[in-house]
Parts: sequence; C-alpha cells; structure tokens
Amino acid sequence: MSSKKTIVLITGSNGGIGYLTAESLAASSPDYHVIVCSRNQERGEKALQDIQKKFPKGSFSLVRLDVTDPKSVTDAAALVSRDFGRLDVLVNNAGVIPVTTPFLQELRETFETNTFGAAIVSEAFVPLLEKSKNARLIYISSELGSITERSDPSGIYYKVPTTAYRMSKAALNMLMMCHHVELRPKGVKVWAFNPGYVVTDLSGTGEAGRQERIANGAGDPRESAEGILACIDGRRDADVGKFVNKSGFHSW
Repeated sequence: MSSKKTIVLITGSNGGIGYLTAESLAASSPDYHVIVCSRNQERGEKALQDIQKKFPKGSFSLVRLDVTDPKSVTDAAALVSRDFGRLDVLVNNAGVIPVTTPFLQELRETFETNTFGAAIVSEAFVPLLEKSKNARLIYISSELGSITERSDPSGIYYKVPTTAYRMSKAALNMLMMCHHVELRPKGVKVWAFNPGYVVTDLSGTGEAGRQERIANGAGDPRESAEGILACIDGRRDADVGKFVNKSGFHSW
C-alpha cells in the first residue's frame, strides 16, 4: 500500500453511518485507503463488494472486527500493522441500542459494545496511530450522552429514557476526553462526534426500526457521514477535544 494514502479504519462499517462515511471518503479524494470492518465476514464482504463497485477507483480492504471480542480486536490490529505499519484515522463507530430485560442485562449489552468495545479498540490501535504524522481518533457519540442536555426540560430529547444507552455514551465521552488529554502531546487529534438522530439500524430491528425512525423525523445519515469527514479532512481541527456535531457543539 502506498505510504502516501491516508489509512482510515471504521468499526461497524458494513452498513449505516460507518459505511456511508467510507463512501464519503472515497467520493472526496483518491488519497484515502478505507479499512471496512464488520463482525460478520459475509456481511463485510458484501459491503466491500458494493463500495468497490460504486467507487472502482477507490482503495478499500476488509478486516473482520468484533468490538466485543478482544481477540478479534488484537488480531485486527496485528493485521493492520502487518499490511500498513501505521493507522492515520480511527473512527470508533460501532454501537447498539439493545432492547432487552432485565435492566442489568441491557446495561451489560449496551456497555459491551458502546463503551468497552471502543475502549479496547483504541487500546489496540493507538500504538499504530502514534506512528502516523497526522493521527485522528473519532468517537461516535450521541447527544443523549450529554448530562447537561439530559437535565434540561426544554431539550428535544428530554422525555426519551434509554437510560443504558445514555449512560454508555456519557462514559464514552469521558473516554474520549481521557484520550484527548493523554494523546494531545503526541500529536493525535481526538473528538467525540454526534451524528444526530438519523435513519440507521442501530436498534437492530431491521426495516421496521428504520421506518419507525423515518416516521419520527430522523434525518439523512449521509449528512452525518459528511460531518465525520470534516473531522478527518481537517475542517474541524479548531475543535479538537470537543463534543461536536455536523454544524456545532454539545455541552458535556
């Protein structure tokens, strides 16, 4: 692989915002190599075929990566190290909103992916980011993780409970800030990015869940992907270390 290309790895990118971010990167410049990640090999291969067909001049590869499986994560990092020797951009995108009971089980399932998964992925890949001359680490968060906004009765999502999800994203924001403080002296730029309420299959309920989101006014996930691209291509460099969305900021 040419050392001139910017190597970007996006977790959970066989669909949704992760996949659309890969598309946005390919559409914006030929200088990116995007590593598509999927916990399911078959779905990952399908996503890779689709994006290669749409962007035949783009540069892509596939890595099987399940953020809830530590061995899968370390194996993926070893593969990236072998093939590229470094990583320029890590987008911690994989996330879930499980609908389970009892509450303790919901908490465990939610944190396993949204918080613990992001933490172990970063732990595995930060050494490769530190080998980059322009490293970027982006955590896909949510305004539902803002403690300030949760406490505001006038907030648009004030009546939305999703306690486990809110907790997992609030914890993710702290993880982001810890990495910002730790990695800033090493030249790694870190953000928390809120993609907003958009049409995805985050809840894992398939087309029914997507239609429910559309009915509730969910936005276009392509706009979220463009917001992530702005963190990657330098347009949001003045906002490093902040909790951002596509057009502004969130309070912690």
